[in-house]
Order: sequence, then C-alpha cells, then structure tokens
Amino acid sequence: MIQFSENFWNETNVLVTGGASFIGSHLVDKLVSLGSKVTVIDNLSSGKKENLSNSWDKIEFKKNDLEYITKSELDGLFKDQEIVFHLAAVHGGRGFITTHPADVSSNFSIDHHVFEGCKDSNVKNLVFASTACVYPTELQKEIGSDYTLKEEDSNPLNLDESMSADIEYGWEKLMSEMQLHAFRKQYGLRGCPIRFVTAYGPRENETHAIIALIYKALEKMDPFEIWGDGKQERDFTYVKDIVSGSILAGEKISDMTPINLGTGQRYQIIDVVKMICSVLNWEPTEFKFDTTKPTGALSRALDNSRAKELLGWEPEFSLKEGLEKTIKWYVDNHKVEGKVSDSLLLEHSN
Repeated sequence: MIQFSENFWNETNVLVTGGASFIGSHLVDKLVSLGSKVTVIDNLSSGKKENLSNSWDKIEFKKNDLEYITKSELDGLFKDQEIVFHLAAVHGGRGFITTHPADVSSNFSIDHHVFEGCKDSNVKNLVFASTACVYPTELQKEIGSDYTLKEEDSNPLNLDESMSADIEYGWEKLMSEMQLHAFRKQYGLRGCPIRFVTAYGPRENETHAIIALIYKALEKMDPFEIWGDGKQERDFTYVKDIVSGSILAGEKISDMTPINLGTGQRYQIIDVVKMICSVLNWEPTEFKFDTTKPTGALSRALDNSRAKELLGWEPEFSLKEGLEKTIKWYVDNHKVEGKVSDSLLLEHSN
C-alpha cells in the first residue's frame, strides 16, 4: 500500500495545470483527499469540468490557455503556490499525436511559460509530466524484447552527445526536460520530470489506445479493426498508479532526477483486445489488421527500479483489474450508437 505524507500535503497550496484532463482530474481528487488547497488551470480543450465533479466545490478553477498568456497573468496564477504539477499539454494517443505534429510542438511554449511562472513565484517543487516517447525508438524495435527502458537511456544533460526521441511529441517533451535543467542551472528551479507510459483509466478519451479498443468492442465492431499487426507491445499503467507515483515525486524528488512510472510488463495489443472482449462477454467473428495506421514503437516497457528505490513506489493494479474498472466506467458513460466514428479516434471530442 502506497503511503503519502499527510503532513506534507495537508493545507499545502498546490497548482495542477491541465487539472480537468484525464490524469489531471484523478490527481486533483487525490490531492483534495490529502487536504491540499488545490487550484486547477485548464483551457478545456480536451479536459472537462465534469471530470472534476468529485472535487469541484473544494478547488479553485481558472480557465486559462498557458500557450497564450501574459506575464502579469502568469504571475497572478502562480503567486503563493508551493507545489506545481504540470500536466497541461496538447496530447492524445498515437493517432492524434501523429496527425497533429504542429499542435503538439506548441507544448514547448506552454512548458516554458509554466517554468517561468514557477521560477518567478518561488515554487518549492515542480512535477513535470513527461513521457516514454523521450526514449530512442532504436531501443524499441524488437518484438519480444525483454529490455526495459532506463532513465539514463534518454539523458537531457548529455548536450554534447547524440539523442533521439519518438516523433515530434517525444522530441518536445525531451526538449522541455532540457528546459527544466536549464532553469535549474540558471535560477535554481526545483523539480522532477516523471515519464508516463500508456496510461489508461476512467475519464480518458477515445484517441488513446485502451479507450479506443473498449469503444470498438462496446460498439460491436465486426470485423474488429486493430491498428498495425496487433503484435506491437506496450507497458500499460493504470491512472491511479500514475497519480500515486506523481504525488510521491512531488514529496521526494526536487533535483530534476527523471523517474519512470511504468509496470515493466509488456502486453501485445491483440491480447489486450481479447481481454477487453472477455470482460464484455463478446467477441468479433473476425479481426482486421490495418498496417497503414500509426502504431508507434514496436515494443516498449519501462524499468521502474528507480521509482521503487527513490519513491517507494510500485504499481498496485494489474492490467486485468485496471481494464475491469475502466470498462465499467466507459459502459456507464458511453451511449452505444452501433457504429464506430473514425474522427473520434483521431480528434478530441470537445
């Protein structure tokens, strides 16, 4: 059982950017339960106010777009904040980030503004939501590999050495990790980048893999279309595990040491689809594999030994447990239409 320091979080001023989003809203709920005074900044481009319904009367919500913000607005938003969790970003699943390369590149300016806000308001610690996409794709090309990606495989301090990342989204996050170190060197900014990998759970949208697959199964898509050949492997991390690791990072890491938050286990997409169908007690008569669609790295899993050592963190939810909880939420909140909309798989719904 993960243990948090209630003395650390109780009555602490905490700012969550992107706090109405999928991961952000779960993080807000947990921080509120720990007694924190939470402020949420979100432009509601992909986040939703209803995601915060459990905590709405206990938080302060500010609708702002951190990409287009003035210095005076920034100072006002970050004033008196002690801990900042920065999750605001243009993001989505593989289909979204592949088809929106310019949009995701704008995250660089969003991140810069947040780092400026933290620096100028003397924030005690900044937790930055990074990604497994910062890792070189060369290390993720072998199906069946047992290699787990280690934090040192992508070190933004190695400015004189070659680096690589996964498409524009990964490069932007890697460059923002470099920004973090630059702000630490020049201004003494304290923080921690945490690298997520294929997070899933309630409140996620259909541009992400797990919800997209649940959506197709609930709509009884037959033939059931799978992007790629179905053999690509992923490390799936349930949202509550992501939240617990993020909070522990906020407590314990402030020297910019990057931390992987993953299970270290791989599952092939075809096997995940079959697990989802089993939970829903339905299966298609045929699977159709569309190899023209974006799939990303062939095999990806994260080494979480640093998280265990420095945070005392390890995932508490198995993939089966996480899928059952996510499917229940989606069934309760999705209106079945008997068809699958391709646009829903590539674009945010709001």
